Amino acid sequence: MKAKIYITRTIPEHAVRKLAEACEVDMWPEADIPVPREVLEEKIRDADGLYCMLTDAIDSRLLAGAPRLKVVSTMAVGFNNIDIEEASRRRIMVANTPGVLTETTADLTFALLMAAARRIVEASDFLRAGGWSAWSPMQLTGQDVYGATLGIIGMGRIGEALARRAKGFDMRVLYHNRSRKREAEQSMAIEYAEQDDLLAHSDFVCVMAPLTPDTRNLIGARELNLMKPSAILINSARGGIVDERALYDALASGTIWAAGLDVFEEEPVKLDHPLLTLSNVVTLPHIGSASIRTRTRMAEIAADSLLQGLSGELPAHLVNRDAFAASE
Repeated sequence: MKAKIYITRTIPEHAVRKLAEACEVDMWPEADIPVPREVLEEKIRDADGLYCMLTDAIDSRLLAGAPRLKVVSTMAVGFNNIDIEEASRRRIMVANTPGVLTETTADLTFALLMAAARRIVEASDFLRAGGWSAWSPMQLTGQDVYGATLGIIGMGRIGEALARRAKGFDMRVLYHNRSRKREAEQSMAIEYAEQDDLLAHSDFVCVMAPLTPDTRNLIGARELNLMKPSAILINSARGGIVDERALYDALASGTIWAAGLDVFEEEPVKLDHPLLTLSNVVTLPHIGSASIRTRTRMAEIAADSLLQGLSGELPAHLVNRDAFAASE
């Protein structure tokens, strides 16, 4: 009897075919609309494997209603939407898709930095609205990127990839991380700094840390007040790391100059969100890894992890590996 898999969003057809060769596959038929909670609860009751997205809440109540579930595979690097402790207690493997999106997300982060610095979106809107009636020396002037100081909070793989891009613009790179990356300091000529010093001296601050209880609201009113009035904050990591109310106040009052955001605490963000009213904020709908090649590869890796787990193997990208250490 084939294992049953439920997929919470429409994914690339080749990944579906791969799963269907070995399993009975059921898939929510919408690409852009999340599966309703009541549908997910019903579908997961007799599922052996779950293929989910970052926006799906895989909490303890949902897992309790899935007695056959063996594997949860998320098409994402982050897994803060999944109750890992409960999954481990129930001997459910949880897998993610790390590594594959490093360069693509670093590309997007640097593009967001450039767009906020040079007011790209604002300038495009200005032109389309008929505002360009004459050339003016100081019209839509922005901040220089070349030779500026970039501060990176969270020096993981994506942070290092971002630092490599910054070096191409002859930027001084400061970073703060839970542990120092001395090899990276040598190879990329980057400098470790305490977070307050980084905030005070950086022209651009990029948040690249994971969302954990320790990093929630890591950047709040106090931290924003440490930044230069000309500084730009970029968050392409996770919503919730930046206190959005404090960020709005800082941007509206001129405490900092601009921001670029690919993530929000609540996603999809509501259209009446205060940050969407500000012209000095570039906002994106969480597209950090959204290149055709990267999303296609993520879909494949998530499918492979499901098949590995359902066949009795430990997936290559097993998040709760400690819970299954005795099985290796």
